[in-house]
Amino acid sequence: MLRLRTLAFAGLAASLPVVALLAQAPSPLAQVQAHLQTVDTMTASFAQTDRRGQTLTGTLTLKRPGHIRFEYQKGVPMLIVGDGKAIHVIDYQVKQVQRWPIANSPLGVLLNPGQDLSRIARVVRNDDQTLLVSARDPKRPEFGTITLGFAKVASAPAGLMLQGWVMLDSQNNQTTVKLSNQRFNVAVADSAFRWTDPRARGPKG
Repeated sequence: MLRLRTLAFAGLAASLPVVALLAQAPSPLAQVQAHLQTVDTMTASFAQTDRRGQTLTGTLTLKRPGHIRFEYQKGVPMLIVGDGKAIHVIDYQVKQVQRWPIANSPLGVLLNPGQDLSRIARVVRNDDQTLLVSARDPKRPEFGTITLGFAKVASAPAGLMLQGWVMLDSQNNQTTVKLSNQRFNVAVADSAFRWTDPRARGPKG
């Protein structure tokens, strides 16, 4: 009987570390939140595909909170810049600028690491290699939905490598962005988020 009790306690003791690890494992949303809070800056190459199947490439520069820049391939007279307050879509061909507050854009999920994802996001897929999280503000559904795709990479910030996202606007227009050559927490100057206004021929940002 003594031996049986000893073996039983030994088995319980062996299982305790596993139970403790399971209890401490963060939820998928908490892991995404940790990634966003860990990454202050990021640069990457991107390929953007619109609802018509047209793909444009370029470079992405991100600096939290609130700053992002999509610099398109040579010959594309367009620029997208988030300056900390708003997202600007600048079309140099027709000399027009569209502006949205960051809070009104699905990109706000990427640019505001302090928000509570549990309020606006849900896990779409979670397996050994991939984590997909879809975010939509239930109080403002007209602002659209963004689904972030992460690869699980132990050496990446919080164990996640942002692979890209899919945005769906209120008219069900879909835009897909795929990233490559990601670099995290590199030096990014604030001047990266300045832009030239084609309407006034002056610097902005």
